[in-house]
Amino acid sequence: MKKKYLLLRDIACYKLALELLQYVWGIVTTWDYFAKQALGMQYVRAVDSISASIAEGFGRYFRKDKTLFYRYSLGSVTESLDWTQKTWKRKLLTKDQYQHILHELQHLPREIYHLVNFTLKKLEK
Repeated sequence: MKKKYLLLRDIACYKLALELLQYVWGIVTTWDYFAKQALGMQYVRAVDSISASIAEGFGRYFRKDKTLFYRYSLGSVTESLDWTQKTWKRKLLTKDQYQHILHELQHLPREIYHLVNFTLKKLEK
């Protein structure tokens, strides 16, 4: 029997983060120039860094390195929540957009912790 290896594209939190960043990107690209410059660029960077940190951790060899980057992604989730609140307060998001983004950002930490725990159990070092 051939051994199946875990691929980055199979990780639930990575897939969720990718979907969220595409959703946020689609919204921010419709904003006017000032909103894009003032909030949009930093908002997109924060959301982008969630999946980027997961990917970087996945590419690391040692358990400690992997989990460190997975934990960095949790910081990016918190930063993204902050930008979501700011964009909501400045009326740049519809209620449906806000609720969707908020739901995804509140769900992501649970999935990231699953990945951290999986990594800690499956890797020896």
